[in-house]
Amino acid sequence: MGIRDDAVEIRARGWRTLAALHGLIDTELERSLAREHGLSVVEFTVLDALSRQDGWHMRMRQLARAAALSSSATTRLVTRLEDRGLLTRILCADDRRGIYTELTAAGETLLEAARPTHDRVLEEALAEAREIPELAPLVTALYADAPVA
Repeated sequence: MGIRDDAVEIRARGWRTLAALHGLIDTELERSLAREHGLSVVEFTVLDALSRQDGWHMRMRQLARAAALSSSATTRLVTRLEDRGLLTRILCADDRRGIYTELTAAGETLLEAARPTHDRVLEEALAEAREIPELAPLVTALYADAPVA
């Protein structure tokens, strides 16, 4: 195996490690958010992304990027969340073709209830991952710049 092959294998191993950590975290978050709040991880992500915007709204394209979804999947997700009263769509005043998605009061309330669950489960999953030798270095890297509590 040459140097180039070694570099490819190192990147591939890193990617597999990242995917394993993501899978562990995603599984735990999905289970807890669904059980305790009736939310999927991607639904939480969308509500969270909207809550972090000045004015609490985003264009659909921005929301798709924030949730790592295609535009059609984002449209379906927004429709489901809108049907539940958690967000609303608003026509852009400057560009009549543009549509903003905005968090409703009910969406904000649900998000605020779910955020402590999300944060607790994330911390627990990372603590579990820290005990797995293959994942520990990645978890350590995630905390490298975090302020000490």
